[in-house]
Amino acid sequence: MKTTETSAPAESGVPVGKTGDPAGAPSKEKKEGTVLNVFSHGVLIIWAFMVVMPLLWAVMTSFKDDASIFSSPWSLPDKLRFDNWSRAWTEANMSDYFLNTVLVVGGSLIGTLVLGSMAAYALARFDFPGNRFIYYLFIGGMSFPIMLALVPLFYVVNNMGLLNTIHGLILVYIAYSLPFTVFFLTAFFRTLPTSVAEAAFVDGASHSRTFFQIMLPMAKPGLVSVGIFNFLGQWNQYMLPTVLNTDPDKRVLTQGLVQLAVSQGYKGDWSGLFAGLVMAMLPVLAAYIVFQRQVVQGLTAGALK
Repeated sequence: MKTTETSAPAESGVPVGKTGDPAGAPSKEKKEGTVLNVFSHGVLIIWAFMVVMPLLWAVMTSFKDDASIFSSPWSLPDKLRFDNWSRAWTEANMSDYFLNTVLVVGGSLIGTLVLGSMAAYALARFDFPGNRFIYYLFIGGMSFPIMLALVPLFYVVNNMGLLNTIHGLILVYIAYSLPFTVFFLTAFFRTLPTSVAEAAFVDGASHSRTFFQIMLPMAKPGLVSVGIFNFLGQWNQYMLPTVLNTDPDKRVLTQGLVQLAVSQGYKGDWSGLFAGLVMAMLPVLAAYIVFQRQVVQGLTAGALK
């Protein structure tokens, strides 16, 4: 009784791998991957150059005098003129604008995160009539242009007696930032495990205690991420304070920069203007550098769980 053996397909003289592909295929794929990596890294380097260079140029220009800014805009300053910063901070009232901005953004950021997280937790964890309708209302608020609401918003704030006030601007900022905050945190709360909350309920914890002591700390990456996004938008907000805050003593930083640019007419304080611009830019840059890791964790947490 004869047994027949099947010969390997290597008789053709072409070496094969475990999957039957020619041995040269992996090297070809590796070469294509290398070309793609070089191209993607080149694009990222060009993009980083386009973003970083204007920032460095603004910092460098803030230490020059007005004559050097126009005569040699790309050269390094011959000496560091810190008087530009002190002049912008004191004479241009940037200190008052900075304080007003910290109060407005700080109050609105806290209110947005507290109210947004509570609404998002209820929409993500509880099933009640109108749940999806309320959720889609928040999503619809994201698509509504704020420019269309400026005139009625002005009259509403004025009728409430909140025009030209810090707390009135805080309430408007909270309403402006809530739709995105609820949308972001609702998706994040859905990724958190329900077993922890159920164990807290079994131990006798109330809904409020479970939320503030258990679920909210677990949602810290998402809170940091949405907090950074709201901080960037509120810190750089110009349209809302221009319409709702016309009191010179309660202007925010963006209004102060515009006032500094036009205060002297054709004889502008360009060195002081760039110093004020860098002052407005540094807090945002510092916040992103400090919380960069938390932002990335918050954006990828839903995909990893």
